[in-house]
Amino acid sequence: MSESPETVVLLADDGSVVGTAPKATVHTTETPLHLAFSCHVFDDAGRVLVTRRALGKKTWPGVWTNSFCGHPAPGEDMAQAIVRRAERELGLTLVDVRVALPEFRYRAVDASGIVENEICPVFTARASGELSPAADEVAEWAWLDPAELRAAVAAAPFAFSPWIGWQLAAWPGDYAPETSAA
Repeated sequence: MSESPETVVLLADDGSVVGTAPKATVHTTETPLHLAFSCHVFDDAGRVLVTRRALGKKTWPGVWTNSFCGHPAPGEDMAQAIVRRAERELGLTLVDVRVALPEFRYRAVDASGIVENEICPVFTARASGELSPAADEVAEWAWLDPAELRAAVAAAPFAFSPWIGWQLAAWPGDYAPETSAA
């Protein structure tokens, strides 16, 4: 059975839902505002997973970024969408999904003119199990100490997606996984 086409939730400037559209038709030079999410996955040692987007990706191909991003389906719970997308893109099971930047929003244009225009809450999660990325999504990956990631983004910002730099700049407190209170 084949996977059904992905649908994104279209938004008004105030964040209210105004409709839906097939994902394949949304990312253009005039991308409408839509709902998305971004996730930073940490391992038990406190390292963060960074991925290099596959070369076949429509937006920012070959660019290093946070662990993964995606779009919730219409009516889908955001945490469920994150778990679903982690399994599809990274072959990874997640636990402890938590919001870090609930109000994150951005618009960016890549070198080909394709626009990202998203209200995109940012989450953290902890990896459970082995990583097995899908080749059509991820070209390379690395587990980095959070300080190493900050230094890499500061040293070579054009090697990374613009949104990871903006997310790190807006991060509340230390860039590290949240831990459950004992």
